[in-house]
Amino acid sequence: MKTDLYRLRRIVEMGNQLLEVVEEEGITAETLAANFKQQWLVATPLFNIGEQVNCLSAEFVQDYPDQPWSSVAGLRHRLAHNYEGTNWTMIGSVLSDDLAPFTKRVEEIVSEKEQVGTSREWH
Repeated sequence: MKTDLYRLRRIVEMGNQLLEVVEEEGITAETLAANFKQQWLVATPLFNIGEQVNCLSAEFVQDYPDQPWSSVAGLRHRLAHNYEGTNWTMIGSVLSDDLAPFTKRVEEIVSEKEQVGTSREWH
């Protein structure tokens, strides 16, 4: 069974990898809106991050209500179920404005939990 700790580590890993790709490929909200190759590059990691968030335990999510868990999971659902209707300009804004702080905060949560030794208690 995958634990919350496992899922959070995957979120951090995929978030950092996606940020690297965005930088290396020069992906912006403007270019993403018109470039299907860039759309394909970012869709799968965003889908995977959202899936990991969607599978976090309710108890864990409740412990961190300041995080946009439902928005991240919702983004995954929209990408998976309404791909053709995706607003790529909005996704570009998520990549440029929201992904780095979200990934950093998840990384901090992992570190906090590991420092106090509660990771083995996670679901």
